[in-house]
Amino acid sequence: MATTADIRMGLTIKLGNELYQVVDFGQNKTARAAAKVWAKLKSVETGKTIEHTWNSGDTIYPVRIEKKPCQFLYKDETAYYFMDNTTYEQIALNEAQVDRPEFYKEGQECFMLINTENDQPISVELPDKIVLRVTYTEPGLKGDTATRAMKPAQVETGATIMVPLFVDNDELIRVDTRTGEYVERVKA
Repeated sequence: MATTADIRMGLTIKLGNELYQVVDFGQNKTARAAAKVWAKLKSVETGKTIEHTWNSGDTIYPVRIEKKPCQFLYKDETAYYFMDNTTYEQIALNEAQVDRPEFYKEGQECFMLINTENDQPISVELPDKIVLRVTYTEPGLKGDTATRAMKPAQVETGATIMVPLFVDNDELIRVDTRTGEYVERVKA
């Protein structure tokens, strides 16, 4: 068992019959009343966000999560399909369980979060940074690198990312999957 003092970002807890991941949390102290702990929670299954408040010291029910390497295979109208890299088992997840679905391409390495209580997959995460190929962007002006001007570029997954003016079509770029921002050009 754990208490509200153990709440931290990314912790997965059981609230009612559903699993939630802590997105944000804080504590409210008043002079007369007992301290309260609040948390912004994201449902693991549906992606819906709620806020919940506990009295300081209340019991919470954390769930142990295991991170396993996996590979994205393909997507159809109903689900995203992944392969467990150790057992070669194919696992289907709905879009709400897939983190940043606009950055997945066939063969993409990622991590599956597994609930260790019942061995059920909870969600899938990408590595912090991935390499993608630019499929279309407007040509930049030669020598215009003095400013930090950006332009939209479409990458091979279909997502649109803001890139510096010097990035051209068919170049490889590194993207931060947490923010969706351009990091750097990658030499092929």
